[in-house]
Amino acid sequence: MVLALAAGLGTWAFQGPLDVKDRYCWGGWEEDSGPGILGDDGFAGEDGRSRTSKGAAPTAGKPAGTCTLAVRSRHTFSDGDTGVQDTTVTVTYGRAPKGAQDRLEWLVGYLGDGAMPLPDGLPGAVDADRGLLVLPKRCDTRDGRPVAVTLDARERSEPDEALPRTVDLGGSRTVAELLVAAANQGMEKAGCAPAEPLRVTSPLLALPEKRETFYSDPACRIKGLDLDLGDDAESDTEYQVGPVTRDMQSCSVRIGRDDAQFLDALMVAQPRVDALIADVTGERPPARGWRGKGVLGEGHQVVRAQCAGRPTTFLMLGSPQREATDHFAAFSNAVAQRLGCPAVAPTTSSEAGGTHG
Repeated sequence: MVLALAAGLGTWAFQGPLDVKDRYCWGGWEEDSGPGILGDDGFAGEDGRSRTSKGAAPTAGKPAGTCTLAVRSRHTFSDGDTGVQDTTVTVTYGRAPKGAQDRLEWLVGYLGDGAMPLPDGLPGAVDADRGLLVLPKRCDTRDGRPVAVTLDARERSEPDEALPRTVDLGGSRTVAELLVAAANQGMEKAGCAPAEPLRVTSPLLALPEKRETFYSDPACRIKGLDLDLGDDAESDTEYQVGPVTRDMQSCSVRIGRDDAQFLDALMVAQPRVDALIADVTGERPPARGWRGKGVLGEGHQVVRAQCAGRPTTFLMLGSPQREATDHFAAFSNAVAQRLGCPAVAPTTSSEAGGTHG
């Protein structure tokens, strides 16, 4: 008997010797175990169906691994046209990128936009097609860097399609279950699994608001986060208010159909997630008047300060204007006020010290 509680996917029924199920991603996922991508519902077409996985599992000597699940099928329509499904789900076990800019972009990619925190105290977040989970400290590398498991789902688009296809894995709850199951198996392979496997039992939080497609200042209704866009840009701009919890808050702005310009602001106070970026803030205040330690760079701004009794990191990537520091200050101080702690940034732009590398 195999219990999927240990893998976070519910209870798997006993399979007899003539009903052997395929297993994927280091053995962490089983065919027909619940999530649609692992069963018949995962196929968009009726013909040429296949589901395979490849990749190397982490080990105690090499705490890094990848797995790619490929789901493919074809469908012939009544007019003779053929549609092709090419879905991939990639799981990665390992450390975050080393460089500061790369690591912040990597983190925002999983925690920004429509991502919501994992439930049950699990450190990380998920969206409908991606997720991140930071593993327990016992899985840290020898040099003390946290290890995380990430999940990314992609759907190959046809050459003549203007926009990329969206991946339907069954929603954020399914992504959370797949992510936790893979993480449990990865920890087993790496020799750092806790006594009790990680589980997803509680409901996931929902986004507090839908994506706003009719832009007006201030962005995400954060006082001072005024982008001052022209009429043409405003008509092609949208923003998403992310989670508003004591562990995570975010605001994402997209300008233009191809997201040529953007702004991502994020606050992280969950200890294990915060540990991923604790070493990129430097040892000094980012500028005169700022509280904590950080950097105000051309492409990113980040500061880490005590807030409500625990280390809290504020960061921002991108900005459609040169007033990046002002935008960052507005976001950081608004969130600090929500958390009930002193302002992080100077309250006037003349005190902020300007943007510098």
